[in-house]
Amino acid sequence: MTLPIEGADYWIRYMKMPPKIYAFVHPNNDGTYIIFLDPRRSRDQQIEDYIHELMHILNEDFYNSRSIIEVEAS
Repeated sequence: MTLPIEGADYWIRYMKMPPKIYAFVHPNNDGTYIIFLDPRRSRDQQIEDYIHELMHILNEDFYNSRSIIEVEAS
């Protein structure tokens, strides 16, 4: 499942994560993103993780001065 984001290109990759890390998004130099999801999580959990990471892209969290603690708390 992918949801389009106007003006943003992104790919989904699956990668086993360390404990308590379920997903993350990586901004590339060309303005695209890669969303990494842990394949060991259930499909429902992966969807929640995916939406969470999409929100980081939509909120432009990589381009503001807030700390990661502030970003994750919002």
